[in-house]
Amino acid sequence: MTLALIIILGFIVVASLLGVVAGSRIKMNLENWTVGGRRFGVIIIWLLMAGEIYTTFTFLGASGWAYSKGAPTFYILIYGALAYTLSFFILPPLWRVGKKYGLHTQPDFFLHRYQSRTLGVLVALIGVFSIIPYLQLQLTGLGLIVEVASQGAIKSHWAIFFSFLLTSLFVYTSGIRGTAWVSVLKDIMMLAAVGIVGFGVPAIYFGGFGKMFQVILEQKPTHLIFPGSTSHMGVFWVMSTVLLTGLGFYMWPHVFGSVFSAKSDKVIKRNAIIMPLYQLPILLVIAVGLTAFLVLPDLKNGDLAFLALVEKTYPSWFLGFVGAAGAVTAMVPASVLVLFASTLLSKNVYQSIINPRASEATVMRLSRMLLLIITGLALVFAIFFPNELVNLLILGYDGVCQFFPGVVFGLF
Repeated sequence: MTLALIIILGFIVVASLLGVVAGSRIKMNLENWTVGGRRFGVIIIWLLMAGEIYTTFTFLGASGWAYSKGAPTFYILIYGALAYTLSFFILPPLWRVGKKYGLHTQPDFFLHRYQSRTLGVLVALIGVFSIIPYLQLQLTGLGLIVEVASQGAIKSHWAIFFSFLLTSLFVYTSGIRGTAWVSVLKDIMMLAAVGIVGFGVPAIYFGGFGKMFQVILEQKPTHLIFPGSTSHMGVFWVMSTVLLTGLGFYMWPHVFGSVFSAKSDKVIKRNAIIMPLYQLPILLVIAVGLTAFLVLPDLKNGDLAFLALVEKTYPSWFLGFVGAAGAVTAMVPASVLVLFASTLLSKNVYQSIINPRASEATVMRLSRMLLLIITGLALVFAIFFPNELVNLLILGYDGVCQFFPGVVFGLF
């Protein structure tokens, strides 16, 4: 067993234990399991939402796009700014409605506002089908990170199985509170890894950011202007994609539902103000991808740019730490995705149309049972069909973006 593998497994176990302990002293009912008793303050909400939004897709995808596509990568910075601005005006009244009427999920909001059980069920089903590719991306990314960071000591399917099994354990016992606690560890690890690598590799290979950009301008200046190293990702593509992803940003069922876990609408407003700070680490991730573009020009898979450059530059123990950070980064969104998928099915499908008289305790038990079933199905798809659903992620965004008008008209 290599040192890198020991570090990776150690942090995965620590994160899982932290998640289990988070709910050990709480009487777990649907309110606590789904929205944490509506008691989360600014810091926890900030870390929780960042944990849900900044995932392995950001960790690998931003650097991979910077490596293979260039300028179009900067759309990631733009749509976040649009989403956070909108959240300042939309999410506080959403929280007030949720608090007043005891809402737990996105379909709860549509059911309450439009008095249509059919609409609530439809929103729940669209939400679950949109979550599936998102969940698969986290698991596939987790397996890729751990396999590369452990230098092949553990295969991706075993990494996925072991990590997601532990993730399901702390979600089963602690609900969203477990996710929130693990988010704290995840953000500390991710910021440390991204900070060290993001500032480090441009300085090591080129003496700083400015000189690194200068070399790109000398060797391939078109990489830094639209459409970059692509043929179609020009200004129109950026504008349309920013609009789609910016409006759909908070429409994902798991992100939408997390709003209800705040203790006040002021917490949500403050969160909207400080969330843009999380765009800064993405700049560093992009810088790593651009550095790899110059240092490792022959990579077959651009998504490996971050890990490949770390492996080339740093000792194996640090590669293990980066792998552990990536694994925990995947565990946080995976946990909340599977939590809300199971809740949508139990509360907004089963209780709405199959057994309207089901008690909250029954819904809670069914949610936990569905959690285990969804975990099993997700593992099967991630291990045996790792690429089947990745192309559906954009369709997922297309799906959840349709909720935006209904949310706005329901609030104002």
